[in-house]
Amino acid sequence: MLANVNRGSARKGDRLMLRLRMSGEHDQGPDARATQAVDKRHEPFESIQRFRLLVRRGSQVGAELTSAAERTVIGTHPSCDLVLDDSTVSRFHCEIVSSHGRLEVRDLGSLNGTTLNGVSVLRAHVPRSGVLVLGNTELQIELRSDAVQLPLSERGTFGRMIGESREMRRVFSVLERVARGDATVLIEGETGTGKELAAESIHLESARCDGPFVVVDCSAVPSQLLESELFGHERGSFTGASSARAGAFELAQGGTIFLDEIGELALDLQPKLLRVLESKEIKRVGTSTFTKIDVRVISATNRNLRSEVNEKRFRSDLYYRLAVVEVRLPPLRDRADDIPGLVEGLLEKLGAADRPEADTLRDPGFLAALSLHPWPGNVRELRNYIDRCLTLRETAPMPLAGDAQAPVEDAPSDISVPLKLARTRWSHAFERRYLVDMLAKHDGNVSAAARAAEIDRMYFYRLLWRHGLR
Repeated sequence: MLANVNRGSARKGDRLMLRLRMSGEHDQGPDARATQAVDKRHEPFESIQRFRLLVRRGSQVGAELTSAAERTVIGTHPSCDLVLDDSTVSRFHCEIVSSHGRLEVRDLGSLNGTTLNGVSVLRAHVPRSGVLVLGNTELQIELRSDAVQLPLSERGTFGRMIGESREMRRVFSVLERVARGDATVLIEGETGTGKELAAESIHLESARCDGPFVVVDCSAVPSQLLESELFGHERGSFTGASSARAGAFELAQGGTIFLDEIGELALDLQPKLLRVLESKEIKRVGTSTFTKIDVRVISATNRNLRSEVNEKRFRSDLYYRLAVVEVRLPPLRDRADDIPGLVEGLLEKLGAADRPEADTLRDPGFLAALSLHPWPGNVRELRNYIDRCLTLRETAPMPLAGDAQAPVEDAPSDISVPLKLARTRWSHAFERRYLVDMLAKHDGNVSAAARAAEIDRMYFYRLLWRHGLR
């Protein structure tokens, strides 16, 4: 429930996980791949599509906004990028995301819905121009010919995080700037993307690195005990309080407190946390005395807090104070290039880097097969899978990605990656599908399947092992 960790001495120390890079060009030697990775690290920016929003109908006709970031949020809340004065628009109504040269509009759980070109949508791609209707407000979206330049970090590591994909270098660029200051940070991402690791890395890279790093999982503590867990209590303040106890904020004095799963915080506790953030002082349960604190607050959630605000399950003023800086960690499926480096990091973490079976997990074909899996559990799921392979001393069965299960002629081409990597992924998807179908046709009889495929039985076995089918 509560972990008090002083890891200042590990600032330059051991790595845990996250990402490196998979070029997909498995015929290159390690020196060539290293040179290629270094060259890519020197790219200082990533270009994304810029667009313009113009209010055509409503109380703010003529108001406009030109995008300056990957995400543009529209609503009535003061923290939105485009703030609308329209009572029929939700506080966080929708967002427009620019990625891979395309725009996508996403409804954020608004009460009156989002309409694009006359169609009510939850999530939809925007053509070169379009009309958004939010409540009584109509917006024109127009793509611009110029681009937004997003800075990319030149580093391949940050704190205990590693990763050289564009997605992670973009995150590192934000985290580097965050670590220099003391602003409150909200980390968003799916389960298993490494939110606690990111929070700890901010702490290790900050001026507070010699102070404590205290973790509170808001989803793991009963709501009736969470106030005491956060702020502490005095003896006799409630049944079972046989002695006074310092809370997480006091234990984090001079360091960082990480509030994991902040979206699970009960409504009655939210104003008390808000007071702490605003006044920088806490009050133990059972006393009227306030204690000043010097703590940096980092929180994380796998929920969409904007939708929670719209549904009145989360206070908008608390969200505003928590999300001074927002950091989004991409899911593993969006950074499959990082899987080889991640596997290597996991092997080191599990103490298996020098074990003979580790070479199997470094096989290019096996790594390419890993990149086809959607990894709904993200890094945590991958870690568990690698651990299972090491325990069983063989490649355990692994589910196929949805696209890999489709007939090859119907499978969509992935134009977001180089041709060689796309071809490699396609080839491995086809090969695995062929093996599965051939085995099914011959009731799992490997010898019969190998004869039908007109290949050597031992080679057939090696292919099954490479694809995690044996």
